[in-house]
Amino acid sequence: MTDYLKSTDPGYDAERSGYNLAVEHKPEVVVPAASVADVVAAVRYATAHGLGVAVQATGHGPSRPADGQLLITTGRMDGIAIDPVARTARIEAGVRGGALVRAAAEHGLAPVNGSSPEVGAVSYHLGGGLGILGRSLGWAVDHVRAIELVTADGELRRVTADTEPELFWALRGGGKGTFGVVTALEIDLHPVARLYGGGMHFAADTAERALTTWADWTRTVPEAMSSSVLLIRMPDLPFLPDELRGRYVVHVRFAYTGSAVEGERLVRPFRELGPITDTVAEMPYAAVGTIHAEPTTPVPFHARNAVLRSLDAQAVAELLRHAGPDAGAPYLVELRHLGGALSRPGAVPSALARRDGEFVLYAGAAAEPAQVPALQAAFERLFSALAPWGTGGVCVNFLSGPDVTAAQLATGYLPGDADRLAAVKRAVDPGDVFRTHHGRA
Repeated sequence: MTDYLKSTDPGYDAERSGYNLAVEHKPEVVVPAASVADVVAAVRYATAHGLGVAVQATGHGPSRPADGQLLITTGRMDGIAIDPVARTARIEAGVRGGALVRAAAEHGLAPVNGSSPEVGAVSYHLGGGLGILGRSLGWAVDHVRAIELVTADGELRRVTADTEPELFWALRGGGKGTFGVVTALEIDLHPVARLYGGGMHFAADTAERALTTWADWTRTVPEAMSSSVLLIRMPDLPFLPDELRGRYVVHVRFAYTGSAVEGERLVRPFRELGPITDTVAEMPYAAVGTIHAEPTTPVPFHARNAVLRSLDAQAVAELLRHAGPDAGAPYLVELRHLGGALSRPGAVPSALARRDGEFVLYAGAAAEPAQVPALQAAFERLFSALAPWGTGGVCVNFLSGPDVTAAQLATGYLPGDADRLAAVKRAVDPGDVFRTHHGRA
């Protein structure tokens, strides 16, 4: 049996910590699970001792601390089984996105993975999963075939659209860690072996032209082209090249599944603007994590997001007023292009049914506790200014940190679905054993 770690035990602090240090778990017990049997035993131990149960794979998306509860960590459950004929993968609870991409790439296949190789693949799928290839393949949640789940009664279930349709609907997009501990998923893979992709950085004096060009360009590109834009003042760190170090830049990122020749034609308007870096080229799909090149060092991170229905010239001007080169914004801003398959319902309905809008606006920053009030005020100014272009919704999978509220979370769902999710919760976890999840404030 695996060790049950208390606060006085060696390894407790390392085990409870995750990527986002803004949420600090102080559980009564930490269980480093290495198998389904460990998870079953941990849930039964918790219920026998009156403890709530929380689960953590990588700690990228926590919003509530698991104080005084039992925390199951799943990072050791990292098994991946690829069926290249059926084009499916079975992934255990602790698998990270990059490991899944590499395993699938050996067979010329790809999952609907996100931008960071370090994010947990299971929680990413359960939260919706806005993928690098989302405009052509849709949300990752639409490609989940089966879910292996340990529920509050300490039993392992295999949940599918046929066996338990209501629970299957709720688990996909309806709240990670709400209904039980997911120990494995079976997901679809797709015949994608290469991309025309990468990024271009633009200097501050080109920021307005780059962002305007991108906003106009997104109205005409095919679904095979996914893209995003990052507005950021790069840190002044010695390992960064001089053209980026300490400078404000606009980073436009591309992922195109069509030919390199057509990809080159599509990105030509950006090359004509004179980027200061350009890594856009033919690449093996296994290298997809280099497109965003997101940081991996744990930090206390706070973020907010909103879905926008459009991004016209006035919206671009408003965004630059708050987050442009001269704004001194204390946060980074990212825009991701939605539409295409992301706007269409999945073949099997899921709780992630609100799919309106053309862009996700995301703002985030690392901040120590004393800096958080000023950061939250800055977020409020930005999102209030862009509200006229918003749908009123959020991207559920981008909600993280201690500031997530029930009201914010509710805007990610269709009217009535919150009541339906609550009914599933009462049926499968009447004692609210799994009580550490999004938006309980």
